[in-house]
Amino acid sequence: METKCMCGKGKQYPHLFAPLRVGNIRMKNRIICAPTSPSMIDLNGHFTPEMIAYLEEKAMGGAGVVTYGEAIVHSATGKSHNKQLQLDAFGVRQGMTEAARAIHNAGAFANIQLSHGGMYGGLSSVGGDVDTCSVAYGPSEMSMPAGEVKEMPRELIYEIIESYGKAARLCKETGFDMVQVHAAHGWLFSQFLSPVWNRRTDEFGGSLENRARFFLLALDAVRDAVGPGFPIEARISGDDMTDKGLGLEECIEVARMIDDKVDLINVSCGNHEDPDMFCRTHPSAFYKRGVNVYLAAEIKKHVKTPVACVGSLNDPAQMEEIIKSGQADVVELGRASLADPYLPKKAYDGCADDITPCLRCYECFGATGQLEMVKCAVNPTMGEQLAAKLPKKTPGQKKKVLVAGGGPAGMQAAITAANRGHEVILAEKSDKLGGNLHPAGAAYFKEDIRKLIEVMEKRVSRAGVDVRLNTDVTPAYVKETEPDVLFVAIGSNEMRPPIKGLDSDKVVMAIEAELYPEKLGKKVAIMGGGLVGAEAAIGFHHEGKECTIIEMKPAIAEEVNSFYRGGLMPEVEKAATCYVDTKVKEVVPSGVLCERNGEEMLVEADTVVCALGFTSPYDKVDELADLVDEYYIIGDCKKIGKIYDAINTAYYSALLV
Repeated sequence: METKCMCGKGKQYPHLFAPLRVGNIRMKNRIICAPTSPSMIDLNGHFTPEMIAYLEEKAMGGAGVVTYGEAIVHSATGKSHNKQLQLDAFGVRQGMTEAARAIHNAGAFANIQLSHGGMYGGLSSVGGDVDTCSVAYGPSEMSMPAGEVKEMPRELIYEIIESYGKAARLCKETGFDMVQVHAAHGWLFSQFLSPVWNRRTDEFGGSLENRARFFLLALDAVRDAVGPGFPIEARISGDDMTDKGLGLEECIEVARMIDDKVDLINVSCGNHEDPDMFCRTHPSAFYKRGVNVYLAAEIKKHVKTPVACVGSLNDPAQMEEIIKSGQADVVELGRASLADPYLPKKAYDGCADDITPCLRCYECFGATGQLEMVKCAVNPTMGEQLAAKLPKKTPGQKKKVLVAGGGPAGMQAAITAANRGHEVILAEKSDKLGGNLHPAGAAYFKEDIRKLIEVMEKRVSRAGVDVRLNTDVTPAYVKETEPDVLFVAIGSNEMRPPIKGLDSDKVVMAIEAELYPEKLGKKVAIMGGGLVGAEAAIGFHHEGKECTIIEMKPAIAEEVNSFYRGGLMPEVEKAATCYVDTKVKEVVPSGVLCERNGEEMLVEADTVVCALGFTSPYDKVDELADLVDEYYIIGDCKKIGKIYDAINTAYYSALLV
């Protein structure tokens, strides 16, 4: 979703926007949209129009290169996800040609990642467990939790090497300007490089040189297929960060081995299929931005080939410093380019303060698995690019719009309606915009939410919205204002169940506790182990509190998507003692009286935090909505949800006005 920016143009980031020669292409800047592969692929393994529009928008956003990720070169053995682009599928050429053309026509070079799942081609993976290959082939025979792995025969190794060459030739013929060979994240070549998984005694096992042979021969096959000058990028690990893989020193050796074979070395880390590593490979909010850049910086010292870095990069100022200081030659953006595909263009135009920050919530990953498409918590058009290309119906008349509530839903509705030409009043009962984004962004690891508030506030101002703070929208206020359209975005109320002792001075509601942790005592008992309670415990622990979570369900934060939960739970376990399947009976002077496994127990606490959920104020919603002919109910007052729900419903509702 592109928004208008009133800033002047100007190159504030000269190193980031300097050109770079990579093989026979000249990148206009140092920004590559990293390989991503949402499930918008049809059952034949072909691109869909939705997938092409997704890639096209990234190119429109100003990146030098746009990369499609995890295109499978040998479907019979390497398809690791339920739906993947299959480069050996009949009829695949048309969609590939259309994708390359769309990227070119939007101003970028087209890149594509050549991949093979190795053993995960026949095992259940993070990408799914439907339509897997008949046999799981890995470097050696082994037993994995998901099933048995067979040693890949030598004949099959050479067949797959040949498939890399065929796939690369196909990519060049259909208009792609680069190919990337994937040798990281626990897939095929990463498995062969592993001294633990690879126990072979032939020319593909033993020494690091032998374990790398498969990868090197595949690179040779790709070069033979595409010819000299055509850019080849290799994605390798800087450190597998697991006892099953390679450490930094061995990864440096691998980089040296490929130095004369490729035109760009992309340095990542970790293992996509290791739950403990997934949130480091794709860094969660608990890691600093650019956490993996040091690996690229170290490898760059040992090779002459340009080096690209990754690591949840989101800030062009940080990217500029990475390039300027010589840590890397290129930055590759994954989730940041979903939150705001126009990040490069905005940085180039001097509008960095309008870049929508990625929250690192994994809403995108979750949608890929659950919905077979992609979406983003802060970008309502992500995954909807094809529909977004259609012309919007122009408002028949300029309307007076009143938005009741200045949380994320209210702000988004106001911005969208104002940009459509309407006169918009945004009334917020508190003294600032942001609503529940403020408590949600209070913890030390929630800086991205605080940035989102700032970005949305600036957009509200730039759109010319009449903001009225300390203004409660009552029925009388609606009648006095006489709007043509009313957006009801009044948020939600914290639940206060009929628990004995809940009115005690020891009890603090979750929002107040998150905003003012200094009000809490040393020992904190948190009633409720959903996302709010779990994240609160991490924040309170960081403030020096001793935390206990009491949750009636069998698991903490079980409503959270598995990708975010994978990074969340290790932090929760460090921050709090957790009691699940535990019912709160009463708040008593010494803490919380509970029942667990049929027995009564006391959780001692100086302060009790009530994080038992939220409820929508339907009575007030109905009272306000009854006053106007055209109204829209958005955000938590429509249905308790996530940031995605608030921004998405607000954006599309405002397009109807």
